[in-house]
This record gives sequence, structure tokens and C-alpha cells, in this order.
Amino acid sequence: MMCDARLYTPQISAFSHKVPIHIVPISTHNNMQDLAKDILDNAPPIFALAGLSMGGIIAMEVLRQAPHRIAKLALLDTNPKAEAEEVKQSREPLMASVQQHGLAEVMANTIPKYFSPDEILSTKKNLDIIELCNTMAQSSGTEAYINQSLALRDRYDQQETLKKVDANVPTLILCGENDQLCPVERHTLMKSLIPHADLQIIKGAGHLPTLQSPEQTNFALENWLFT
Repeated sequence: MMCDARLYTPQISAFSHKVPIHIVPISTHNNMQDLAKDILDNAPPIFALAGLSMGGIIAMEVLRQAPHRIAKLALLDTNPKAEAEEVKQSREPLMASVQQHGLAEVMANTIPKYFSPDEILSTKKNLDIIELCNTMAQSSGTEAYINQSLALRDRYDQQETLKKVDANVPTLILCGENDQLCPVERHTLMKSLIPHADLQIIKGAGHLPTLQSPEQTNFALENWLFT
């Protein structure tokens, strides 16, 4: 959450000259249903759909609402399950803190979870990603944080949705091997729900492989898009 199109900078650079790319905002509503409806209202009749983390959760809701419009599906570092009760309970104090004190403290505690604990400060690249994540969060603002938190808290379980993905829809499931927020087990679960899907686990990456391991991520996305 709290990212924008800059999350996909390496992918935009790699693919925008080959296919039209549309990055949609994910904080205009406080529920997944309306976020998905906005995408469907503004998308072509048939399109390839990809999303990472909360974006992947929205993608699953788009799929639930209009499976006939999805030509290809990519789910990155995401979670098909409804919000766990303990996570639901933790959101209220976080939202209260953001409303009273701003985003800095909450994001300082959240962003380290995008990395494996032993490597977060190990490279300039990671430090640059941390700075970018803070910049994206501040650009998004407190209202976006509240809207996204509520949408995540109240989301549907989408396991039944994934079971219905047509075998003719090329599907990529991808995650970083060190993702702390949406661990590998969530992605092996999704693979079990979509047997024809291609499961790719990106070695050394955490929750943001689009930035942390762009070459490997782009390779998987290119195979998904063009084969």
C-alpha cells in the first residue's frame, strides 16, 4: 500500500514501447468493489491485468466482477485471503496514529517489512527504494492511507474467484522469496487454486520485486505478456 506508478518504473521502461500500460490509482475509494469498478469503467473491453500487493487484491476483485474481460492475469506478492482478525484489530490504532501524527512513524515501521531483515540496509539500492517508498507515501497522503486501510480490512476472500480462472487465461503468480507481508505460502496456495498458472519465486527479493529484482521480474512478465 501507499505506492504509485513509480513502483513499476522498471516495467514501464521495459514494456511501454511494446504495449499500452495503464497504472491506476488505488486510493480513490475505501472498498475493493468500487476500486475494481473504476478500473473496469476505464479499461478496454478485454485487457491483461497485473497487480502487486494491494494491487493484486484489487485485481482479484476485478476478476470476480468481470472474468470475461481478463485476457491475462498476473498476481504479484499478494494474498487471496480475507484480512486476518488480528490484522484487522491492528489497523484501528494505525489509522488513528496517521490521522493525529501523520505518516512518518507508521511508514517507518511498515517499510522495513518490504525487505528481508538481514539485508534492508545492506545496499545503496535498498536505501534508494526505502527513500522512494517514503516519497510515494507522502505523495499519497493520509486520506489515501485511511482509504487503503479500510479497503484491505473489509476485503472479500477471493479463493473461490481464483478457482474459476479459465485455463485459457495465461496466469503468472510471482513473489519474492523473502516477502514478509505476503509470504511464499500464499503464492503456492494460489498456484493450487489456479493449476495452469506459472509460479515464479524471485530469489533474494522481498515484497517489492518490481524494484528489488527488476531484471528477473521483467523476464517473468515478458514471458507472461508475449508468449
